[in-house]
Amino acid sequence: MRSLKDVQAMMQAVGVPGRDAYDLPNSHLTFPDGGHYRMEISGIEHPKVLEAVVDEMNKRKIAIHRLISVVMGSTLLDDAELRDFAQIAAAAKVEIIMTPGPRSGWDTGRQLTSPEGGLSGLRFRGSDQISYVIAEILRCVDLGFRGFLAIDEGLLWLLNELKKRGDIPQDVVFKVSIFAGHGSAAGARVLKSLGASTFNPLGDLSLPQLGSIREAVDIPLDLHVMLADSFGGFNRFYDGAEMARVCSPCYFKIEPGAALVAGPGAMYKPWVGADFHAQFGREKVKYAQIIHELIQATNPNLKLSPHGSSDLAIPKP
Repeated sequence: MRSLKDVQAMMQAVGVPGRDAYDLPNSHLTFPDGGHYRMEISGIEHPKVLEAVVDEMNKRKIAIHRLISVVMGSTLLDDAELRDFAQIAAAAKVEIIMTPGPRSGWDTGRQLTSPEGGLSGLRFRGSDQISYVIAEILRCVDLGFRGFLAIDEGLLWLLNELKKRGDIPQDVVFKVSIFAGHGSAAGARVLKSLGASTFNPLGDLSLPQLGSIREAVDIPLDLHVMLADSFGGFNRFYDGAEMARVCSPCYFKIEPGAALVAGPGAMYKPWVGADFHAQFGREKVKYAQIIHELIQATNPNLKLSPHGSSDLAIPKP
């Protein structure tokens, strides 16, 4: 019988740490601008919400680098709204990761809503659904957007194959969502091999588990420091400095609330008003400021990326 140490050595030989990083080593990677961490806010559902977040960012003098936008589905904004969205973001020099629709939750198949069916993941069903979401991404590309959220590994692979063909511009980036459900170094390697520009591990991983992922890949990690009650409802503000030290380069994700896209209180629905999201967006900017202040008080050697860094997927309207 092979020993556990033998198995761990086999894993190590193919680039996957055999154990979690219990020694919590420093990450020696940074963003191209030298920053260790950046700020990401989700739920920018309308141009009005984007305007409020940009205004609050300027008032508080805190850099917000990335905005996960139109989580209800970009299909639900018309071309004029999307043009306004792109222009506001371009002027503010913030990255937009657009959430395309339709997605699997919009499909007629309901296995996803059953107790066990939900465990099989948010995967697209059939080629028609894949073609619909690619058409929506291309619509947004034509309007100037350069960043998109991906949940389905098959879609991620296909989008990057289209990039290789020149059907999608080379400067388009793909971020993998927490809903993809990856929580290990092996999963991180798979996503990078499929063309992920950045990815969101499961939100409740320990620092040693996150450290093992960082040892395996060099792409940015998108780490929840605040997550909705439907995902466990945690606040990791005081973990921020260690998360940045061990996982750099990383985006800190700020996504509180009752629920995100499913269940009672889900925020990212078209019937939740823009006024709510605008005010909530301002609160999230305040949380970003608090996280930054706590990190600097704990480890001032860690650097927040400057505003408007050149590698961000800023829209090009």
